[in-house]
Amino acid sequence: MNNKPFKCKVPALAPLFIMWGMLAALAAAGQWWLARLGLSLSEVATFNGVVGACSVSLFGLSFLVWYRLCQNRLKEMLMYWETDTRKVMEVTQTLQQSQVERHNLSEQLRKLTTEFEHKVQDRTKELNVACEKLRAELNERKQAEKALAQQAQELGRSKDVLELHVQARTQELQKLQKRNESILNSAGEGIYGLDLQGRTTFVNPAAAKMTGWRVEEMIGKPESEVFCKASGESPVQGQSSNPGEQVFFRKDGSTFPVEYVRSPIMERERLVGAVVMFKDITERKRTHDALARKAAELARSNAELEQFAYVASHDLQEPLRKIQAFGDRLKAKLDSLGIQEGREFLERMQSAAARMQRLINDLLTFSRVISKSQPLVPVDLNQVTKEVLSDLEVRIEQTKAHIDVSHLPTLQADPMQMRQLLQNLIGNALKFQAPNSKPQIQIQAQSVRKPFNGAAAGGSEQEVCELSIKDNGIGFDEKYSETAVARAQ
Repeated sequence: MNNKPFKCKVPALAPLFIMWGMLAALAAAGQWWLARLGLSLSEVATFNGVVGACSVSLFGLSFLVWYRLCQNRLKEMLMYWETDTRKVMEVTQTLQQSQVERHNLSEQLRKLTTEFEHKVQDRTKELNVACEKLRAELNERKQAEKALAQQAQELGRSKDVLELHVQARTQELQKLQKRNESILNSAGEGIYGLDLQGRTTFVNPAAAKMTGWRVEEMIGKPESEVFCKASGESPVQGQSSNPGEQVFFRKDGSTFPVEYVRSPIMERERLVGAVVMFKDITERKRTHDALARKAAELARSNAELEQFAYVASHDLQEPLRKIQAFGDRLKAKLDSLGIQEGREFLERMQSAAARMQRLINDLLTFSRVISKSQPLVPVDLNQVTKEVLSDLEVRIEQTKAHIDVSHLPTLQADPMQMRQLLQNLIGNALKFQAPNSKPQIQIQAQSVRKPFNGAAAGGSEQEVCELSIKDNGIGFDEKYSETAVARAQ
């Protein structure tokens, strides 16, 4: 069935209007042409009549044709309307049947919908109950998963931390092992380990070098075979032995004295072996013997020196006493004669003789220092310095030295040693000067606190006197400072 809508098309009037326009134009053109030809009015009227008749005929003919076309078109429209009317009736019947079927289907659908709603409600209740159970189980599972995730994170962090600790501990153990191996290999003393049966488990290169064996040759052999002959005591004991001396054997059979210490190796409070450290004391034995011989020679030399100093000091006192006696006689004679000239020189001579007497006595006392220590007494450094400057008066005047002495304290010391110390230092300051220079010497003293007997910082301290003697002398190179200090001591 063709459902295409019908379109009513009326014949167009435009061709008729165009034809009529052309006829009117031809009529006007004919009249113009006739007027140009100069025809008479009767001829023009005849022509107009002919033209009008032809125009009317053509107009009527065209109208007739248009009318025929309109009739044919109306017939076609009627036939089309009849066809559409039948189609509409058929569609109306089909629609009515569809409505009936739709009503039936609606009733069935309503029943099914009601049944479905009841089932849906029942199923919804069941699903709600199941959903609540699932929701509760899901919450429990989420909490369990959350707890497990937290535990997993904690375990992960603990694992990472543990791995870092294990890695750091492993690195420390490796470093410690390498350090211990380096210490064992670089140690100058011989070191070897023993198991419970007395067999060597490790040996350092120093021990192998001392005994003449190779390290791999010594591993696994009994101690008595490579180091020393077997003794009555067990090679491995639970306590450390005190340092002692022993005779070890070399591979070639020769012996050498050693000092050794044996210490047990404990693992979890269980004895698993021992470690022995030893060092060759051959040179020390030789040095000890040489020192003993030198000590005997030194004691003999000191005795001879003490005897010589005692004899020399007594021999020097005799002419000194004569100088003092003649000086006293000369002074008494000058006093009796009333002569003042030369008295100052005489007093200086007697003062020098008195100091010479004290020096001889000090020399005699010093000869006994090696056999008997002298107690310390209060010593006024101002007085000692004054006496030293008086002894060096001639040299001071010759060098035109300027000596600035600050106030010095009184110390518990040996008077002779302090006098000798100041005389040596001031004498060197006057002696070792650049050419054409005047010595400038400054003597000062101050109290300072220093660690007692070389104790570390933070330990006990004591107050000591620091004596400073500064001069503008030529000095000495720093590389000779230790030698100079050693000689001064």
